[in-house]
Amino acid sequence: CIQSSTYASNTTQEPMDLIVSTEWLSEHLGDPDLVVLDTTVLVHQDENGKFSSSSARSDYESGHIPTAAYADLLGELSDKNSSMDFVMPSPEQFRLAIGKLGVGNESRVVLYSGNYPAWAARLWWMLRWAGFDQVALLDGGLQAWVAEGRPLSVEPATYPERDFTLLLRPNVIADQEEVLAAIQNDEVSIIDAMNDAHYNGQFTMYDRPGHITSATSMPSTNLVDESGNFKSLDELEMMHDGDYSQRAITYCGGGVAASSVAFTMYRLGYTDVAVYMGSLQEWTKNPENPMTVP
Repeated sequence: CIQSSTYASNTTQEPMDLIVSTEWLSEHLGDPDLVVLDTTVLVHQDENGKFSSSSARSDYESGHIPTAAYADLLGELSDKNSSMDFVMPSPEQFRLAIGKLGVGNESRVVLYSGNYPAWAARLWWMLRWAGFDQVALLDGGLQAWVAEGRPLSVEPATYPERDFTLLLRPNVIADQEEVLAAIQNDEVSIIDAMNDAHYNGQFTMYDRPGHITSATSMPSTNLVDESGNFKSLDELEMMHDGDYSQRAITYCGGGVAASSVAFTMYRLGYTDVAVYMGSLQEWTKNPENPMTVP
């Protein structure tokens, strides 16, 4: 069930758009091949300023888009044996987990989040790693759906379990060693998806402040407007300056915001983008890994 492919896809369908509207989703809810997944994760800050994440299943159960199942990025879709959050599962674990959610080789998938579009982008990028292309993000997410007065459901949705074939694209995931080598390589760009204050070392959520040496800043929050809708391609093109064929590695704290930046670069036509999934939660634990504080 596992193959390795850079460009192959495990479907012969016409490709989906990368982003779909609430109107499109409303019209297609109930299509037999459509799987809708809520990817929301909750983030908490304690009295000391430390952040932690938890499942949003309870929020999902209190109201979600009809037919949507809950995809737990902190549960079956991550390596639960790791002490860090959002660590990539093994290919086989991912294959089984995504199949249990009802995603098969001939499925079409729409992903959304209730609070932060990067959660959906994270699963989008994982599916890209797995070789699956029939997947889109819901523009504006659950907020847009609710703002338009569209119906919600409190009934947990499930899909029949399906077989999912992996066509792995290992080049879309970067590891610590590749990032370390990229610091001295002018032909590879490293992109920090955290906010400006974190990039500049004014505060940190991890073991050391600052950013990976040589990284440029591209906050994921700059990619959407105040309503949570993705900015137009014209606006995004003005924010990205570089060689669209050059190798680029995005990172953040745990590979979530970085997936949103990588998704946007893919939309713009960048052809060789990877996400450093370990990101700062892994990088900052090794004092020999270079960091820069401006």
